[in-house]
Amino acid sequence: MSTASTQLPEGRYGRSSDERADRKLKVAGAVLAAVLLALVGYFAYHYVAQSKISAEVITFDATKNAVSVHLEVHKDAGTSGYCTLRSQAADGSEVGRADFRFGGDATRIDKVVTLRTTARGTTAELLGCHAD
Repeated sequence: MSTASTQLPEGRYGRSSDERADRKLKVAGAVLAAVLLALVGYFAYHYVAQSKISAEVITFDATKNAVSVHLEVHKDAGTSGYCTLRSQAADGSEVGRADFRFGGDATRIDKVVTLRTTARGTTAELLGCHAD
């Protein structure tokens, strides 16, 4: 007897179980990848959409009862809001905190603000900016 008669003809009885399992894994992987991509896109959009005002401390100069802070603010045109700054003494205690308001149509504001302190401040820290 020939060995050809004991082998089944290829493709005659449908796909093997291994091929079906491979196809299911590929479909499941594609669905999970699409869900993950959508989730990352959702969080990225909401992170960027909420960032209407951002700022950066360029330099600061401390005197006995005040700290002059050079602040650069980036915002959407027409958006108004405020940035909170604080200063600390050499021992780490807070000696001054204030909110500085920004508005108007300019998208970039470069301004020197003065933060009054109760003692000599050694830092100028931007705590955050918020839109109204």
